[in-house]
Amino acid sequence: METPVGHERNADQIAYWNGPGGQRWSNRQAQQDILLAPVSNVLIERAAAKPGNRILDVGCGCGATSIALAEGVAPSGFVLGVDISAPMLSQARLLAPKDAPLDFVLADATVYPFDPASFDLLVSRFGVMFFAEPSVSFANLRRALRPEGRLTFACWREPRDNPWMMAPLQAVYQHVPRLPQLAADDPGPFAFASEERVNRILSEAGFKGVAMERVDLSLDIAIGRGLEFAVETALQIGPASRALEGHPDEVRAAARASVRDMLTPLVRGESLPLAGSIWIVTARAS
Repeated sequence: METPVGHERNADQIAYWNGPGGQRWSNRQAQQDILLAPVSNVLIERAAAKPGNRILDVGCGCGATSIALAEGVAPSGFVLGVDISAPMLSQARLLAPKDAPLDFVLADATVYPFDPASFDLLVSRFGVMFFAEPSVSFANLRRALRPEGRLTFACWREPRDNPWMMAPLQAVYQHVPRLPQLAADDPGPFAFASEERVNRILSEAGFKGVAMERVDLSLDIAIGRGLEFAVETALQIGPASRALEGHPDEVRAAARASVRDMLTPLVRGESLPLAGSIWIVTARAS
């Protein structure tokens, strides 16, 4: 499978998102897009793209945000989705309308030679927390923006503010060792939880007027399909999935039972809403 040329310190992330991790997300694209629709809706609203805008969608994954943004900037605008995951970009290309003003590139945004000053807006839904040297990555992305260009991205707040991910993980921890503790600056889903760190990274990259808006959400991990689907979601995607990697079937079965027991009291009809919390980060290129 083709993999992108990347910054040497991003090699682990490139391997992960082109391996089983990226394939799981690709396989569950439809379900994940429904689950994360509340995030996408807020992000696209805050991005406030206009017809004719040129947008760079960083870490576009299976393309949901890129496709939605392309609808908003058509017919004279353009969206370029960039991601390191070949499996996810393959899915994005399948889903994209043939006449949409949209293209995708398999690349590491840290080092990709974007045309300078060629985009009006940089957008990302959870695609920027995995850079090993984020100041370097954002400096490269800023060069792709026009002087009046803007940045708008969504990132997760602290783990304690996101029980939709962390509650299943705590149930899984009854059966497997805890995941290695990440340092504050290690790539990962919560790498941008700190306001101070995000402000520092973007300032070092040359961005101005950084602002961070807290948005609390309810995420239905069952997406209206009941308890068993919620259990499957919890075990297929996110930190609980990583914690179970490599463990035998009997351990996975025991963990599944514990997750089901934990989630059962939270069921509401066919839904299972759990709290989530994000930052919407905005800034100017100059």
